[in-house]
Amino acid sequence: MSERAWYAPNSPDEIASPALLVFPARVEINIRHLIEIAGSVERLRPHVKTHKLPQVVALHQAHGIGKLKCATIAEAEMLAQCGVADILLAYQPVGPTQQRLIDLATAYPASQFGCLVDNETTLRQLAAKLAAANVTLRVWVDVDNGNGRSGIPPSPAAESLVKQIIDTANVVFAGLHVYDGQFGGLAIDDRIAAADAAFAPVHKMVTHLAADGVVVPNIVAGGSPTFPVHARQTAVDLSPGTYVFWDAGYGTNCPELPFVPAAVLLTRVISKPGGNRLCVDLGHKAVAGENPLPNRVRFINAPEATFIGQSEEHLVIELPNAADFAVGDVLYGIPWHVCPTVALHQEAVVIGENGEINGRWPIVARNRRLTI
Repeated sequence: MSERAWYAPNSPDEIASPALLVFPARVEINIRHLIEIAGSVERLRPHVKTHKLPQVVALHQAHGIGKLKCATIAEAEMLAQCGVADILLAYQPVGPTQQRLIDLATAYPASQFGCLVDNETTLRQLAAKLAAANVTLRVWVDVDNGNGRSGIPPSPAAESLVKQIIDTANVVFAGLHVYDGQFGGLAIDDRIAAADAAFAPVHKMVTHLAADGVVVPNIVAGGSPTFPVHARQTAVDLSPGTYVFWDAGYGTNCPELPFVPAAVLLTRVISKPGGNRLCVDLGHKAVAGENPLPNRVRFINAPEATFIGQSEEHLVIELPNAADFAVGDVLYGIPWHVCPTVALHQEAVVIGENGEINGRWPIVARNRRLTI
């Protein structure tokens, strides 16, 4: 009798497709690798945007990881509900989000909240609302070291913003936030060189501030591909996210990292339209569709699949052995990009080490609003 494949539950007929399967034992493996790379739990501030699950937060807490990072108010509230004491909203709050963050800090006084800013106008708006509510928040300056997505480049203007924060009531300067996701597709040697070079202006900025008597108390840096690079530094908190479930994209681009896939998509053949074609129920609404069609999913038990087309509820593939599959057969796939894929699912089916179904976890923070 052949050994059961790690990704295949014992009772797939009990799981409606398409479905997201989560393997907590493999999440544990990834957390242990995370801590080993970081050197200590004190250096870690993992991002919860990948999993959005209280149960996975608890797995981290069991390892002593008490600082976490998030991208939405719902994720921040989920963390507060889990009793996380140190929560960074790694996003600049604008519009109603500013008041929601203040309301969150008021509703959960046992948690310490922080956020990002990259300009004086937002700082002043936020500070005025904080003063009205008699609330104080920690603020990190969002530093753009080449990613080009958000933040302010390391520069005299960024140094001036730090000093403005220090001089502003109801905010506390907490440090710098530096995300360098632009290097995720580079091979490891090139990634190390590029990440180090891009970080050099950040160090220069810290030195300039120190010369003016301003201490930068904290730097938060690095996604999953670059946090091992920054782990070689001594004064940087590390904030990867995708490591927790891993995916086919980073598995392909970052093969030197030890993380293992811990989330799998279960889908079924719903039609055999002819030739070597199969149609499965894995459309745009079940797997992230922002990448080119060949980079949506990698089928573990159909590795030779080529991708023909995808719509909202359908994915058409071709296989040289399509005749071996019947309508209703199950395929298992690792998402190319797991983070937005998780957010497409209402729940995760929990699979134990022996293939048993151990319940279902609602993807709590996929919602844009919990209570606040």
